[in-house]
Amino acid sequence: MKMTFRWYGENDPVSLRRIRQIPMMSGIVSAVYDVPAGEIWPAQSIQGLKSAANAEGLAFEVVESVPVHEEIKLGLPSRDRLIANYAENIRRLGAAGVRVICYNFMPVFDWLRSELERQLEDGSNALAYDEEAMLRLDKATLSLPGWDESYSKEGLQALLGQYEGIEEEALWANFAYFLSGVIPACKEAGVSLAIHPDDPPWSVFGLPRIITGAKSYERMRQIEPSVRNGITLCTGSLGSTPENDIPAIVQAFGERIHFVHARNVKWTGERSFEEAPHPSAKGSLDMYAILKALYDAGFDGYIRPDHGRMIWGETGRYGYGLFDRALGASYLTGLWEAIEKAGEGKAHGTAL
Repeated sequence: MKMTFRWYGENDPVSLRRIRQIPMMSGIVSAVYDVPAGEIWPAQSIQGLKSAANAEGLAFEVVESVPVHEEIKLGLPSRDRLIANYAENIRRLGAAGVRVICYNFMPVFDWLRSELERQLEDGSNALAYDEEAMLRLDKATLSLPGWDESYSKEGLQALLGQYEGIEEEALWANFAYFLSGVIPACKEAGVSLAIHPDDPPWSVFGLPRIITGAKSYERMRQIEPSVRNGITLCTGSLGSTPENDIPAIVQAFGERIHFVHARNVKWTGERSFEEAPHPSAKGSLDMYAILKALYDAGFDGYIRPDHGRMIWGETGRYGYGLFDRALGASYLTGLWEAIEKAGEGKAHGTAL
C-alpha cells in the first residue's frame, strides 16, 4: 500500500515540500487543471507535474481526475471525439508512469454539500450535508456552496435541463459506451481506471446516480470484466449512508480497488452527515475494519487521506488543508502497521 496526498498544483496553498515531510508519504495525486474537460492534455504539462513531484522525492503515479465531459454522460453525438481524446490522455499518462486514473460519472456535480464550514464541537470546521436543507432549495435559482464559480447561472440551468430526460438506465448505457471506448487504451497503456462513487450516493435535484454501492459495482463488472475497470473506494462517500457495508464491498470487489480515499463521516440524520476526524471513535465508520478488509484482500494500491477539517486556524481549499489530512495520513499508516504485524508478518502488498 502506498500513501499519497492530493495536490492541486503550484497554486495549492499546501506545498510539495510540506507534503514530503509527512511520515511515510510516497507520492502525490494531481491533474492538469488548465485544460478544458474533453480536451487532450499536453505531454509537457504531464511531465511538469511528474518533475515537480520527483524533485521533492515524491512519485506521481495517480491522477485525480481526468474529467468525463458532460456530453459523454448525456450520450450526445460529439461523444466519440471526446472519448477518443480521453483514450489519448490515458496513453499519455501511461507513458509518463501514471498507473491509476480516478474519475467519476456523476452528472453536473462532482460532489454536493450544504455547508462548507460547519462548526464542530471541538472548534474546528468541516464539510457537511443536510438533506432537508437541500430539499428546501429552489432548483430554478440554485446556488450551492463551492459551486457558484463552476457554472454561470444560465449555464447551470441549461445543463440541468439537458438531464431532465436522462434516467438511470440511459446513464448506465452511456457509461457502458464510454467504457467500451477507453478500456482498450487502459490495457495498451498499463493504466487502471478507478471510478469514484457518487457523492452523496443518492439522487439530488432529480439527477440520476448510478455508482452508489455493491449492486452498482457488480453491474459495472458485468459490463466490462477487465480489472482495468476498477474502483476508487471512497469511504466517506460510500459511508455517508449506513446501507453500504464497506468491509463487505472490499471483500467482494477487492481486486478492482486500485485507489482508496480514506476518511470518516458522522451520521447526523437520515441522508445527513458531517465530515469527521479520521479515527473511528470520532465518526460512524470503523476505519480499522475497513483497512483490515483491504489488508485481507491483498490490497497493494494507493491510498490518500481524504477531506480534512480546518484546524489550528488554517484556511485554504475546503476539505484540503494540510494539518488534518497529515494527521489522517499518520493515523492510517499506524493502523496499517498494526494490522500487518497482527497478521504475523504475512506479505500483503507493499508496506507503507
